[in-house]
Amino acid sequence: MRIALVSEHADPLAALGGVDAGGQNVHVAALAAGLAALDHDVTVYTRRDTPTGPSRVPVADGYVVERVTAGPCSEVPKDELLPHMAQFGARLRERWTRFPVDVVHAHFWMSGLAALQATRGTGVPVLQTFHALGSVKRREQGLADTSPRSRVEHERRLCREVDHVIATCTDEVAELTALGLPASRATVIPCGVDVSRFRPGPVPPGPRRHRLLSIGRLVERKGVADVIEALAGLPDAELVIAGGPPADGLDVDPEVQRLRRLAARRGVDDRVRFAGSVACTDVPDLMVASDVVVTVPWYEPFGIVPLEAMACARPVMGSAVGGLLDTVVPGLTGELVPPRRPAALTAALRHLLDDAERRAAYGAAGRRRAVELYDWRQVVARTDAVYQEVADSRVRLTTEVAR
Repeated sequence: MRIALVSEHADPLAALGGVDAGGQNVHVAALAAGLAALDHDVTVYTRRDTPTGPSRVPVADGYVVERVTAGPCSEVPKDELLPHMAQFGARLRERWTRFPVDVVHAHFWMSGLAALQATRGTGVPVLQTFHALGSVKRREQGLADTSPRSRVEHERRLCREVDHVIATCTDEVAELTALGLPASRATVIPCGVDVSRFRPGPVPPGPRRHRLLSIGRLVERKGVADVIEALAGLPDAELVIAGGPPADGLDVDPEVQRLRRLAARRGVDDRVRFAGSVACTDVPDLMVASDVVVTVPWYEPFGIVPLEAMACARPVMGSAVGGLLDTVVPGLTGELVPPRRPAALTAALRHLLDDAERRAAYGAAGRRRAVELYDWRQVVARTDAVYQEVADSRVRLTTEVAR
């Protein structure tokens, strides 16, 4: 099939760790590569955010990234992109009129709006993966939510109009049902992990403090402040925080400054190290060198970090929200604590850091679970099967209408 993946703000080739560059970028890149490996013709369409560079970039993994001009050719926060989606959709429609596609898979709600506009009247099926829901974000962040006020209504519209939704966890299906999506038009397919790249390795030798790792985008809802608070009750532990701007930009980053002030107030600044953004190739080594990977967001549509940690045979300390409820098995691969509860996090980490045998058992079980359930090859195969089913259903419907 000729498959179009639309990812308006998350370029699969972008450097990770920025405010708007994280799990969705990883997901789209891995999905595109996996589908290409099945001999599909795959193009990822994303918004051009720089005035230089080619508009079409062939990727070694077998797919193409096409950067579409919609709005200024500069970085724009994703919450400010909605006014440019009409142009994005019009450009996609022009492209697909000349070079038709068989199926469109939109990633994030604004990509869905553009995809519906681009395919209207063509009979091309549109599938949607939200990656995050405005209804959840508004509930969890309240007045701090910077999404467009119309976001939830747009999500309701997508639930009505797209052919099928691929949700990343069971918790998301309940949220989508509340938005009006019939359960029959949703399939749960989790994000995946490259278990050949994320794999166990030797822990650096020698005596040292217990090492905690927090890795991901540096935004408040990821709960990094809660990890710093918890560290105050763990005097034999240190914390590595990876993500955010490059190392040479840490000193001027507002979120880094906020977290550094918190670490100083809590008296742990000598045990907190900010690594800045890290290359994808360096992430496995960071995880292997840690005793526990800590990921305690306030809410999380899925969360790739726990999978990567499990694949590296590292125990996971997570918050009991969203996709982590599916991926992390308490008492087997890690532990889950309530979000925004530093005291509970401190207690759970204390028990885990004091028990090396349990950490090793959690790591081994996590590796098995990652390989058995979350290998990207399985995720891609399941996604491909849904594409085929939806495309066949659309063909049958078109045939019946023609009769």
